[in-house]
Amino acid sequence: MKARPEDFRTALAGKHIAMFFEKPSLRTRLTFEAGICGLGGSVSFVDQRHERLDARETLSDIAHNVERWVSGIVLRTFAHETVEGMAEFANVPVINALSEVEHPCQALADYFTLHEKFGNLKKITLAYVGDGNNVTHSLLLTAALLGSKIRIATPKGYGPSPQILSDAHDVAKDTGASIELMTDPHKAVRGADAVYTDAWVSMGHEHETEQRADIFPPYQVNDQLMAGAAPHAVFMHCLPAHRNEEVTDSVIDSLRSIVFDQAENRMHIQKAILAMLCGKVRQPRSSHA
Repeated sequence: MKARPEDFRTALAGKHIAMFFEKPSLRTRLTFEAGICGLGGSVSFVDQRHERLDARETLSDIAHNVERWVSGIVLRTFAHETVEGMAEFANVPVINALSEVEHPCQALADYFTLHEKFGNLKKITLAYVGDGNNVTHSLLLTAALLGSKIRIATPKGYGPSPQILSDAHDVAKDTGASIELMTDPHKAVRGADAVYTDAWVSMGHEHETEQRADIFPPYQVNDQLMAGAAPHAVFMHCLPAHRNEEVTDSVIDSLRSIVFDQAENRMHIQKAILAMLCGKVRQPRSSHA
């Protein structure tokens, strides 16, 4: 998909995709729209930032309308139940482009980027430092599925969902993945191949900004923290970054930073998802990302 885009220019020919976004977006919207067009499809964007998707009618009614017009639905929403409800009622594929609970397209792009950099994902360790949010959840689940190693360092009380953690551990039993949860960021990054962080305050939690500003500074990714990682370690961030909060300029602008590779790969991964779910490309029997 990335190496030979010309081979997939008609994968979505004759297909129309609807995108419903309750949250603002730069990367997610553009990478999906560019990807759909690159596959020969067409797209309609529905801006739901000013009211919930189900504010005027039920999700089931919306789903049964939209499925008559399109070949797939992309949702970026606050409530994870909105994604689950749409997937339950619609008779076309529904793609989670971000919810309060998960951000699967981001995690797939992240591990694809790591695969490009390091090869065998079973042999690398990803250290995530910061808030246990939707990105953390999807990284945990993806690492578990891939049999990779992941360490999560968060302040006490800001860790990942116990249910997500339990699900990841259940998967890891079959894949051999290693999952560690801790509060010490220096312990988490020790010898790690990649150091990942995200905003301290996610969308919808702005009322916690002042409180989190007092709690999270020890989890800033700076030169001192990166020095504890492996010499070849890369820095990762899903963006947008709040510079000199969760990460310093000196780290995000360094040669170790692969944040824009991650951003580019969002488009390639989402093209693959769209082509397999909505288009004319069959899912491969085995895949690493």
